[in-house]
This record gives sequence, structure tokens and C-alpha cells, in this order.
Amino acid sequence: AELNKNPVEGFSAGLIDDNDLYRWEVLIIGPPDTLYEGGVFKAHLTFPRDYPLRPPKMKFITEIWHPNVDKNGDVCISILHEPGEDKYGYEKPEERWLPIHTVETIMISVISMLADPNGDSPANVDAAKEWREDRNGEFKRKVARCVRKSQETAFE
Repeated sequence: AELNKNPVEGFSAGLIDDNDLYRWEVLIIGPPDTLYEGGVFKAHLTFPRDYPLRPPKMKFITEIWHPNVDKNGDVCISILHEPGEDKYGYEKPEERWLPIHTVETIMISVISMLADPNGDSPANVDAAKEWREDRNGEFKRKVARCVRKSQETAFE
């Protein structure tokens, strides 16, 4: 209801099924001035029963080539990691899930991730390697293909 009253630029979100409050579909518009500009990427947010104590899972349904999205479409960013200490020591507890986060703050983080990947903690090692070593070559070509494909399938 809050998102309908005060929409946020760059994405739209809603329930997949009106009878299931735990499964959402989001459409993310590729951020301007990024390689993802012009793309329309569909993803699902699945909330745990004990939300907001634990984070939802986010999975791109539309194919996307990005260092922080694994090849199955699962999004890997700090804000969606379980709360508390990081056993690997990469993330501070305040960077991880907090119960104050909302669909809006999650989506703002994901849009920011598209604009500025975290190459230090990749979910897709191949994409991260291309992003570091050949950003304007192979990486850019693969992203452009995903953007074109997203435009063709956006409203299916």
C-alpha cells in the first residue's frame, strides 16, 4: 500500500498472487547512465514467515549478467544477508539485514548494485572477472544482450 501511495522511481512491485503476501514480483528499470539502462528486469522477492526478523530472498527471473547475481538469478548483496556477524569477516553487522528494511530500501540497494557492482564479493565469478578485466568488451556485450532480451520479454 505504501509503495502505491508513494512510488519510487526505477521499479514497481506487487504481489504475485493476491492470496500470498510472502511472494512479490518486481520490475526493475535499468538505471540511467549504466550498462543496464533501458532494461526491464523481472525478479521475485520471497519473504520468510518471520519477516522482518529475517531477510527475503531475491531472484531475477529475467536473465541478467552481473557480478552480484549468480547464474541462477539469485541476488547476493549485504542487505539481503542474514542479520548479525559475518563469519567470513567481509561485512559489518550494520551492512547486513536489519528489520527496519523495506521493499523500498531493498530495491534502492539492488538498483545501486546494478550501477556499481561489488567485485570483491562476487556471486558470479565469471561476470566479476570480465567486469574487472574487460568491462567495455565482453562484459558490456553480455549485459547489452541481456538488456535487449529483457525488452523483448518484459511484458510476457
